[in-house]
Amino acid sequence: MSTAAANNASGAPSVGLPMGLVATALALGTFMQVLDTTIANVSIPTIAGNLGVSPDQGTWVITSFAVANGISVPLTGWLMQRFGVVRTFVASVLLFTLASFLCGIAWSLPSLIAFRVLQGAVSGPMIPGSQALLLALFPPEKKGAALAVWSMTTLVAPICGPILGGFISDNYAWEWIFLINVPVGLFCAFVCWQGMKHKETPTRKLPVDGIGLGLLVVWVGALQIMLDKGKDADWFSSTFIIVMGLVALIGFITFLIWEFSQKHPIIDLSLFKNRNFSIGTLALCLGYGVFFGAVVLQPLWMQTWLGYNATWAGLIAAPSGVVAVLISPFVAKYMNRFDTRLFALFSFFMFGVSYFMRAGYTADASYSAYIMPLLVQGVAMAIFFIALLSIILDGVPPHQIPAASGLSNFLRIITGSFATSITTTFWDDHAALHQTRLAEMSSIYDSNVRESMDQLAAAGLNHTQSLAVLTRELGNQAHLMSALDFFWIAGWLCWGIAGLVMFTRRPQGGKPAAVAAD
Repeated sequence: MSTAAANNASGAPSVGLPMGLVATALALGTFMQVLDTTIANVSIPTIAGNLGVSPDQGTWVITSFAVANGISVPLTGWLMQRFGVVRTFVASVLLFTLASFLCGIAWSLPSLIAFRVLQGAVSGPMIPGSQALLLALFPPEKKGAALAVWSMTTLVAPICGPILGGFISDNYAWEWIFLINVPVGLFCAFVCWQGMKHKETPTRKLPVDGIGLGLLVVWVGALQIMLDKGKDADWFSSTFIIVMGLVALIGFITFLIWEFSQKHPIIDLSLFKNRNFSIGTLALCLGYGVFFGAVVLQPLWMQTWLGYNATWAGLIAAPSGVVAVLISPFVAKYMNRFDTRLFALFSFFMFGVSYFMRAGYTADASYSAYIMPLLVQGVAMAIFFIALLSIILDGVPPHQIPAASGLSNFLRIITGSFATSITTTFWDDHAALHQTRLAEMSSIYDSNVRESMDQLAAAGLNHTQSLAVLTRELGNQAHLMSALDFFWIAGWLCWGIAGLVMFTRRPQGGKPAAVAAD
């Protein structure tokens, strides 16, 4: 990269568009993409009913997007080196907007799945692209502010997804969960192009690693399908899941062997030679996996057993997003003045505190009791991405930042999918175990049980109805106890993961002293 080109790829946007407006547009691009990973989750019953299919078939609306997105994210590095960061990002946003429109006018489940595949495939460069452009938009000493803008949207969007999806499904047509992307996407693409087109990065013609791409499609696709469908198919009791697992394992090993032997691999695995990138990415993935598992579990538990609808279950988590947004600017302001690793440690500590607080939930807790631990989580969220991304990107050459961002986000997405499957399976299996133990401790001859039966009979329920009510309450208690088990384990995991951070180098940040490279 020449000096002129390097200068052209960074600095303020073109005259006429304030830096804040361009930063907002870049953040909206990230927000849209992340939002669409969760916005359809609570709308599946509505979508399936309107299209005349079962909810089980409707889950392919989620799976298809996840598989396509997981495959496309690692291609970001090659695409941005070949076509430029700005062109790739703007084209991705425009194609994502078009795919969202097509999803909104889908006339059948197969057409919707096809358009969701397209939407996931073209959205791969949006997250790493926005991250790279935000880092280029802000001067080096403001890198913390750039990462703060990016992290706020990345962490708040998964929380907003279920709220917005539930509200739209309950009050409007499900098609609008996709159509709302159209005006936002057009605004984002226009502002980003006008503000950044003169700051395009240099391009170079690189050969396409076709075999590597094919192997990537095979093993990532097989792994995503296995993770998404494993729970419903009873995991390895299913021949289909076994086959998918073997395909993913063999494909992954073959992929690694092939990529290490290529001069121009589809994924730059040499990034793992950087200690901060390797350890930071591991900490990011593990921490995000625990976080995303909790994000999935709590609203699922509240809707299934506590009587909350989709909108109110989502609103429980809303205050944590507000706290994260309010605190992130202060974190960005002061991060460069101190050791970034201390911020990362504090983030994991606060996540652990939040999970331990949730391990004290009760089935009849008040609304405020459910919110308090999530306010603590909001503090952790405000710091988590900013600190870990500063560590991950420390020492990465500027021309490798898109590839590094794409690879770390790819691994984060895969870990989130894996954590979702692990969490829901753990919850159901441990609930069954708790229910068995509770049933063994209960008897129709127990005085407390007989008293409850008498009270239900006095309320007008017959014997069968009374037993059904007690069975439901038994299931409620079992799933509560299983959820508490998860939160307890999650708290200890976060405190354990925090130890990984101290194996990284201290990032340069705003320090004037140079840091030796690995």
